[in-house]
Amino acid sequence: MSAFAAMAWNGFREARRNRVTVLVAAFALLLLFATTLVTEVTVSTFDRVVTDFGLGVMSLLLVFLAIYLSSGLISREIERRTIFLMVSKPMSRSRFLLARLAGNMLTLGVLLVAMTLLFWVELVLHRSPITQPQLAALWGLYLELFILTSAGFLMSTFASQLVSALVTTGLYFAGHLCSDIYNLGVKSKVELVQWVSKATYYALPNLERLNFRPRATYAIEVTAAELGSATLYALGWGALFCVLAAIVFERRDFR
Repeated sequence: MSAFAAMAWNGFREARRNRVTVLVAAFALLLLFATTLVTEVTVSTFDRVVTDFGLGVMSLLLVFLAIYLSSGLISREIERRTIFLMVSKPMSRSRFLLARLAGNMLTLGVLLVAMTLLFWVELVLHRSPITQPQLAALWGLYLELFILTSAGFLMSTFASQLVSALVTTGLYFAGHLCSDIYNLGVKSKVELVQWVSKATYYALPNLERLNFRPRATYAIEVTAAELGSATLYALGWGALFCVLAAIVFERRDFR
């Protein structure tokens, strides 16, 4: 196994030791409780409610796990003194950072698959369909996790874990609201407000472009062109954050 793959696998094992799999159990309990409640309340809208709730809870749990794992990357390595061993090895700092990113994305991917299987079992048990928009929403969620993880890694290269988590959390909310900020700015008669709103819109990743959950709720098909565009958009932002993180990390002095 190459040094890069070993580092990524080690990151996955560390996350597993932190008992992140508890999230899968929490998701299963919440999903079971929700479907039990929904069957008592409604029948005609059962599919929509379960899909919306299941994908929403899945997104919430994984987003904040992604923020937690990525924001404390460097600080945890410094606390364990392992960062000094890593930067002294032939492996470059950039490869070390990308390996840690790969380990985190592997962790999030495994948890997403586990939650998806639980979600599908619940749908099958209640004879609800598994639709193409649901698959698109799951892929969009993974792309969103990639952007947030990359942003968290960037922040962790020069800020504390608390600051990194707060900024990345703010990016999550701002990323979902940036279209609203742009629209409000356009309607404003103050030129400065218009300029600031447009600058904010273009300076932040628009995470709503990756959000196909409303389409999944109402079973509205997502085209291949839309999925391709969302994928390229997420990869572009993730790559930008990774490049910036590598530049900062290469120049940081750990003495």
